[in-house]
Amino acid sequence: MTAVVESAVRRLVEQTTGHGTGWHRVCALADLEPAWGEAALIAGCQVALFRTVSGEVFAVGQEDPATGAHVMARGITGSRGARQTLASPLHKEVYDLGTGECLGTPELRLPTFGTRIVGGYIEVEI
Repeated sequence: MTAVVESAVRRLVEQTTGHGTGWHRVCALADLEPAWGEAALIAGCQVALFRTVSGEVFAVGQEDPATGAHVMARGITGSRGARQTLASPLHKEVYDLGTGECLGTPELRLPTFGTRIVGGYIEVEI
């Protein structure tokens, strides 16, 4: 399922922006506050970025899979065991930040994107 969602996102980005996929520099790591989300427009794709208290950086789709509203950057970060999670600000559906899996409703899935830190800057793979 993840591959299908990621392929669809990749095709949409290429069709709407003319940009190919790859790594995109978004912001300085210091600009992203721990436990807060920020929205970013990357190659025409709305992405929600999160930096956890432990320092991990995650990028997921900004669109709430349950409602279609672009609000995920305003979600609540947390954890379930070792899994870093994000609760939607609208209906509180909880998603695994690493895989996009919805822990309460298996048919929902949040697109996820690769992240890395290069020279103090966050890069996201779209």
